Amino acid sequence: MLIVGAGPTGLVLALWLTRLGVRVRIVDKLAAPETTSRAIGVQARTLEYYQQIGFAETLIAQGRKSPGTNLWVCGKHAARLNFGAMGGDISPFPYALVISQDEHELLLIEQLARLGVPVERCTEMTGFAETANGIRARLKRADGTTEDCEAAWLAACDGARSGIRDALQIDFPGGTYALRFYVADVVADGTALNGEMHVAVDEQDFLAIFPLPGEGRARFIGTVRDNADNQNGGPTWNDVNKSVMEGLRMNIERVNWFSVYKVHHRVAAQFRQGRVFLVGDAAHIHTPVGGQGLNTGVGDAVNLAWKLAAVLQGRAAPNLLDTYEPERVAFARKLVATTDKVFTGVTSPKAFDRWARLNLVPFLLPRLLKLVPVQQFLFTKISQAGVHYRGSTLSEGRAGRVHGGDRLPWVKPEPNQTGDNFSPLVSLNWQVHVYGEAAPEIQTLCVSRKLPLHIFPWREAMERIGLQRNAVYLIRPDGHVALACGADHTADVAAYFDSRKLVLA
Repeated sequence: MLIVGAGPTGLVLALWLTRLGVRVRIVDKLAAPETTSRAIGVQARTLEYYQQIGFAETLIAQGRKSPGTNLWVCGKHAARLNFGAMGGDISPFPYALVISQDEHELLLIEQLARLGVPVERCTEMTGFAETANGIRARLKRADGTTEDCEAAWLAACDGARSGIRDALQIDFPGGTYALRFYVADVVADGTALNGEMHVAVDEQDFLAIFPLPGEGRARFIGTVRDNADNQNGGPTWNDVNKSVMEGLRMNIERVNWFSVYKVHHRVAAQFRQGRVFLVGDAAHIHTPVGGQGLNTGVGDAVNLAWKLAAVLQGRAAPNLLDTYEPERVAFARKLVATTDKVFTGVTSPKAFDRWARLNLVPFLLPRLLKLVPVQQFLFTKISQAGVHYRGSTLSEGRAGRVHGGDRLPWVKPEPNQTGDNFSPLVSLNWQVHVYGEAAPEIQTLCVSRKLPLHIFPWREAMERIGLQRNAVYLIRPDGHVALACGADHTADVAAYFDSRKLVLA
């Protein structure tokens, strides 16, 4: 397997494939990870994927947990989203983790190196062609030497300006927002530098504040004045509208880094062509609202990794890979549409949009946040715990409120309990979960098929999160439910594997 691009998406794909026993090469034309990336937030669902490969705690130790997000309007505190209260019963990670992308990448690279897989730096793919059995790629190193690389499959993790996507002539429809945005790492003090995330708006501008590890350090994202033009190479910090910061009574002591960029919203017309897959920013880009970009790329990588491993190891027919695009493109399109609406509402100069963000939202949001269903709905959206594949050909059945394609609901452990129902997911393999008592038929089937069976004593909390007592849940390697059925439908499990020609490791 050849992976082009060693950003978080490519690195996670390489990590999962390696853990699944697949030999990979990962190349990147850069000499080192970029230090000017805007990606900073790691959501709960990403940490759940990392927990499966033993990486979550490593990342958490180096980042900063943000327990909530605050909304400020014209200098007044309007609302607070308490992630702990919203997601404490949904995920073992009820917070957003803030860590800069370059630090994130270095930790992923170290993890990959421990598994014996180096990132081949200063190595550019200059061309490729599909052969009868795979891909032949031409690699060029910094010293000018070249190499022809043979691989069964090619993953384009080479970012928004993907050369692979362009070479395949895959359309990348969407648009670019007219406003220019800045990102800055600063040292500051004030009420909004309290370790949480903040979004502030006023008549003229908006500002997003993300806490960074270290006293007073934060990442700012906001807009640059339309008429900003600097003869020395573009807008500078002096061109930033400071009205929101003044409203928050913030004191900016130092600006460590500053950059200006345009925001795009695009989704590729297809995520696969032949033996080539588009993954992460090569397939979709969107606004920074909600910190979804990096996390969506990780979701792509995990979805593709277990399917590639199954096909490469002869445990599934090649058509299993046909499910990657429909499962991930549906979410990407929905995400782009949602973030576009939010982003437009936050930045639009139109009279109604300005009135809504300055008056309607501050009035409604605090009241809505008192409702538990609203809290949980918002957490599942922000954390990506609500991503599902119900429309996929890999998804079947329903038991309780859990459908085939849903993320396996997390059962919060008792105070003195070690482990939870996510613990078995570290196997990265198919498995069956029963909450209550497993019928003899399913036990016999799991033994005969060498299918791991995990039985969890029934608790009332399980019903509250949607699980059905004694039902059978067939879990995919990525922690999503493939099949949900009653205890008397054991034959459905066998039929699921047989109809799809799936074989267990």
